[in-house]
Amino acid sequence: MLKLNTRHSTLIANVLAAIVLTLIVNFSYIISMIVDERERDRGRDRETFRQEQEERERYRPRFLGTLHISKDGYGYLVAEDGLILPSEEVQQEMLERERERRREDGEQMEPQAENEDRWQSWRTDSVFVNQQTIFIFNLQDGDQILGLLNRPRGQANPSLDRPLERNGEEIAPVIYDRPNRNEEFVVQLLFYFCLSLIALTIMTFRFDAKNFTVRRYTLRCIIALLVISSFYFFTPVVDWGRHSAEITMIMRLDHDHWLDWMTVYKYLVVIIVTLLYGRIYGMLLHQQKIQVENEHLRTENLQTRYNMLLGQISPHFFFNSLNSLSMLVREQNEDKALAYIDQLSYTFRYIIQNGQNTLSTLEEEIEFARAYGELFKVRYADKLFFDIEINPELNAWTLPALTLQPLIGNAVKHNTITRKLPLHVSIRTEGTMLVVSNRKAPKIETEPSTGIGLGNLRNRWMLITGQTFEIVDTEKEFTILLPLQKPANS
Repeated sequence: MLKLNTRHSTLIANVLAAIVLTLIVNFSYIISMIVDERERDRGRDRETFRQEQEERERYRPRFLGTLHISKDGYGYLVAEDGLILPSEEVQQEMLERERERRREDGEQMEPQAENEDRWQSWRTDSVFVNQQTIFIFNLQDGDQILGLLNRPRGQANPSLDRPLERNGEEIAPVIYDRPNRNEEFVVQLLFYFCLSLIALTIMTFRFDAKNFTVRRYTLRCIIALLVISSFYFFTPVVDWGRHSAEITMIMRLDHDHWLDWMTVYKYLVVIIVTLLYGRIYGMLLHQQKIQVENEHLRTENLQTRYNMLLGQISPHFFFNSLNSLSMLVREQNEDKALAYIDQLSYTFRYIIQNGQNTLSTLEEEIEFARAYGELFKVRYADKLFFDIEINPELNAWTLPALTLQPLIGNAVKHNTITRKLPLHVSIRTEGTMLVVSNRKAPKIETEPSTGIGLGNLRNRWMLITGQTFEIVDTEKEFTILLPLQKPANS
């Protein structure tokens, strides 16, 4: 899951989202650049195209007249007899083509169709000229214009298709000095990236799970909308001037051109994505907060349960130790009592030091087992023996702290220990397992079990390692196989 708990991670997420959003809103620019590149690679034969165009224009009538431009920008070419028809040779060629077409269609051309005036609908004393043609060719009122005509529609006058000459001179459209497309594309990318990053930052700045509410989210949405809207008039666009074009801002255009629908569409995309991004960001924060709280509660629960289980060890061991010490005092065995007190001091110190630790190394646990065993040897001199064989390579491996204490205590507690029947407790490693075993010689009068020993140990192992251990209980021997944990830094 995406971590949103640092400013750096949020900033990185905002930058990546702004890049994606910028590419989305400028997708049309990317497509146009690809199309232009393909057109250039295609290497279109301009000469062939020009020849085909001239061939088509041979069959079209022309008109020569004086241009009159009205206040609304439209114009008319006016002349008493300005229509110029194709030459007789071209008209005859057109007639032959018409005959050929009809023969292919299985039609007969009537004699009167050959003789009718096909140019009757073209005859007029005025020709319509639209604003775009006047603008592109920079035509002026009073110019003498010779141009190609478009076929008239219904009862309307013919319209000018393209001017060929002005005042007796060949005319060409004005060449616009438009910005480089790559330059225009870069400007658009930079602007929309900055806009997107600012909008996304507004939705996520210092926003955490504690203050994520519907009211605060709505307030941020309003602020983001106001900021995005204010950027509209600074949006870079191409301003098509009279005969040149340049990159400028919308607010520098004429008021009639302030509403640019393509720009409005891009802003709508930015707004929608920004609001959705803020909502998703808040949902992730809320989900992360729940996970952190659940993990915290789980940790507290584990620690509480562990402390409770550990608390059961210390009193149990404490009472057994006092009983043993009391016995030595009654026997007035001062040397053994002092030795017992020294070993008892060491074992208590180990328990206190490791009481808050969940894991201990095998080496530490074995040292504790030796000291703990000495406490019992004071009571069972020459009757109790500990056979310890540990692979030194496993000394750094770990296991739950105070694992061996209840195992040694149970072995002593539940078995008969005499000179004729001594007790040997074996502590050894087999592979990565720690094996603790002892022969079984149950006491005639068994001591009552508190249920604390093995049950407590099994619970601690499950809490700390997530694993349990294996018990092999036969008629003659009791064995426990404990899986050691590999150290984390190995």
